[in-house]
Amino acid sequence: MKICIIGTGYVGLVTGACFAQTGNTVYCVDKDAGKIARLKEGEVPIYEPGLEEYLKNNIAKNRLLFTTDLSEGINNADVAFIAVGTPQDEDGSADLKYVYQVCEEICEVATRKIVVATKSTVPVGTGDKIENLFREKLKQDFVVFSNPEFLKEGDAINDFMKPDRVVIGVNDDSIKPLLNELYAPFTHQRNRVMYMDRRSAEITKYAANAMLALRISYMNEIARFCDRVGANVNDVRAGLGSDPRIGSAFLYPGLGYGGSCFPKDVKALARVAQENDLRLQTIEACDQVNRAQVGYVFDKVAKSFDGTQNLKNKKIAVWGLAFKARTDDIRESQALKLIDLLLEQNCEIHVTDPEAMDNVKVEYLDRLNYHDDPMTCLEGAEALIVATDWNEFKSPDFVAIKERLATPRLIDARNLYDAAHLKNDLGFQYVGVGVM
Repeated sequence: MKICIIGTGYVGLVTGACFAQTGNTVYCVDKDAGKIARLKEGEVPIYEPGLEEYLKNNIAKNRLLFTTDLSEGINNADVAFIAVGTPQDEDGSADLKYVYQVCEEICEVATRKIVVATKSTVPVGTGDKIENLFREKLKQDFVVFSNPEFLKEGDAINDFMKPDRVVIGVNDDSIKPLLNELYAPFTHQRNRVMYMDRRSAEITKYAANAMLALRISYMNEIARFCDRVGANVNDVRAGLGSDPRIGSAFLYPGLGYGGSCFPKDVKALARVAQENDLRLQTIEACDQVNRAQVGYVFDKVAKSFDGTQNLKNKKIAVWGLAFKARTDDIRESQALKLIDLLLEQNCEIHVTDPEAMDNVKVEYLDRLNYHDDPMTCLEGAEALIVATDWNEFKSPDFVAIKERLATPRLIDARNLYDAAHLKNDLGFQYVGVGVM
């Protein structure tokens, strides 16, 4: 099958590479000529485990093609996917200008019937608006469907190749045989394709992300409660997660959720509900809790220094800059928001991260001190803050850490370590989230 992917960001690249890996010919289209040139050479602009291998393998086999020519992609494809960005607008809603720009351009260049999906996360009703636009301006026959992505950064290749579900929103059953053929390689063991109407599919994506974000905000509130009453949130979390009706995923307190999806999708869901004269109060509260969580952890850091007035000019080491492990993505990184609060206190910040350092350097320039080695990052620091749960940080040499720190103060913003061992056996001043 021939496929067109419009947009070579995170979703577009993963989708294109994985479709090519199963034998399809994939045209990846992007307006950025420089980016397309680099992709043709196999240069991957993002860090995602397994992606570089897939790209180079399928480029070499001429199954993965990169072009700036939308006409080449759309007119050679059996099915096309719109995978451009839908950033947050000033009012919290999803900004769909790039989606509609693509649709306008499709109207200008299409010479055959098109079958096109929104792979980008779009608010309910977007498919209807695209359909109306095509009906007005497109001279060819068309079908518009919704096929939202459910990819975790850091494990996106596995998520695509072995999906929990493939949600497809169609209002035209005629394209189901085509889509069954497209997704057959990913559903051999069990049919995971779930058909529904287009609006339901659009809501499903937002509802899924909001549910996961709610679990994180809920656990952060429970962690605050544990701090207040002297309980241990790690024990509470284990007790909750052992209930099969609840499960253990996304029940980890810490700095709060970040990244390119949860923050904007939660806000967009709340906003589109308001536009339909409905308040989604739990979703609005989820966002409020998350926005407050970095400040809560910052207050714990300040308290460990006996107040913000004692933070000024302190040398602090931070392990982890990406919004989560196994990615170089720093969008809405809670670690960076915490660093911003420390910089406001004129702290001297030394940082390290296995993958995100180059992206951070572009944003922060010389405002931070960068270290490739986590241990050199610690020299003479009066506190270590562990802000991202990279595997490299989960089992460090605590004796060496203590030797390098000027003060054995460890703020474990991800609750990675055994508090009792660090405090009682190793003599650290340990600060966790919901852990006394």
